[in-house]
Amino acid sequence: MHLESSMNEFVDSKASLLKALHEEQVVSARNLLSYLALRNQDIRELQDLLHIYGLSSLASSEGHVLRQVQAIRERLGHIYQKEELDHCTFAFSKLKMGEKSRLLFGQKAEANMPYLMVTFDAEFADDYAKVKSLLQNGMNVARINCAHDDEDTWSRMINQVRIASEQTGIPCKIYMDLAGPKIRTQILGKGRDKGKVKIREGQLIWMIEDDLDVDKSETVISPNESGIIQQLRKGDRVFIDDGAIRCIVEKVKKEKIGLRIVRISSKKDLLKEGKGINFPDSFLQVPSLTDFDRACLPFICENADLVGYSFVKTAGDIAVLRQALQEKSESYPQLIIKIETLEAVENLPSLLLEGMKEQAFGVMIARGDLAVEIGFERLGEIQEEILWICESGHVPVVWATQVLETLHKSGMATRSEITDAGHAAMAECVMINKGDYTIEVMETLRDVIHRTSTHRVKKRFTLRPLKIAQKFLLG
Repeated sequence: MHLESSMNEFVDSKASLLKALHEEQVVSARNLLSYLALRNQDIRELQDLLHIYGLSSLASSEGHVLRQVQAIRERLGHIYQKEELDHCTFAFSKLKMGEKSRLLFGQKAEANMPYLMVTFDAEFADDYAKVKSLLQNGMNVARINCAHDDEDTWSRMINQVRIASEQTGIPCKIYMDLAGPKIRTQILGKGRDKGKVKIREGQLIWMIEDDLDVDKSETVISPNESGIIQQLRKGDRVFIDDGAIRCIVEKVKKEKIGLRIVRISSKKDLLKEGKGINFPDSFLQVPSLTDFDRACLPFICENADLVGYSFVKTAGDIAVLRQALQEKSESYPQLIIKIETLEAVENLPSLLLEGMKEQAFGVMIARGDLAVEIGFERLGEIQEEILWICESGHVPVVWATQVLETLHKSGMATRSEITDAGHAAMAECVMINKGDYTIEVMETLRDVIHRTSTHRVKKRFTLRPLKIAQKFLLG
């Protein structure tokens, strides 16, 4: 069976699924399914042959993959009737991605620049000059993290954005991130009063859910979320503080878990209060939408343009949030689905298809937790795969976490960060975290992306004249 037939058969098998989608998403969903059918096969040998004969190797055709296969077959002599040709052309896919990006992130001044999303600090709530400067330096989306501050502070932040936007004439969307489950260290035993405790490699520490009968002489922590202890198994890995402290579940008891510390990457051998905990080997049954998130929804529906959904794992999680939003408002904010767990990566196609019940939605590659969950060494591979699959469904992507982080904190970027910033141009939007050098980060990011965008659009390299070649030829 040739590629086109296998792709068409797979799409036809999902006809009932396609009927449930928003009408504006059906063509995009068909292309997504075609791409998944293609990537289920190993076509590397075929790609080499196509390249030898000067034909497309399908390497940069995510957004219009079936039509690209048809174009190749036409060059090889196959004749199609007009109605047989797929509607999803290169021009259509480019237009569709642009339309969806504008629906999510608004208008922007420069076509070749990704949208810039800036994370707000509490101090921005009373600093009009800062907010105005961010707008003038390219901010398109203001991000408010609901895990921090309160509704009064959020209101003041939003007010500053609205005033600055009106005064400058520069549009800006409001994005509010749901906090999600707060799985963070709570120190219950030794070090509880100080909020930190000294640890060492090889040490056994305990994890429990409450502080009943805690031995104050032992190192004991809680994950700050009920139901987790019972879901862990012997041999499961547990990472604390962005993976700086790595543990293995060694003892499993009815009400507590024994964790053996196998590695401490930090210079200070300290376990601190409020640090994130990741369970990369455990598919935890913890609701993505918490009671706190639900309490935030009325404010979000009233004030935000976009809502970020943290720790999404399944399509059912998206359905739960959609229902909760519909109960609050008929015209709720558009969704940004955050990919930050192994389960979300594995379920990405079903997450996208569930999202396609909306006219437009986006995906955020939340690289902080994602790297810990899947392993740092896999991040480069996985973030590329997410970009490809999202492009096949014409789903705008936000590239997030640690973009020019060292520059943001110290005023000087590392060399690897500059390279990473160049890769950010493959996404439709780039998120900048909090830091002391936000304007400098935005200026550097714009400079780097301006340079790289003349060489590459998404994954497709463009051959503009090279100054190195011109100088050699003229020399």
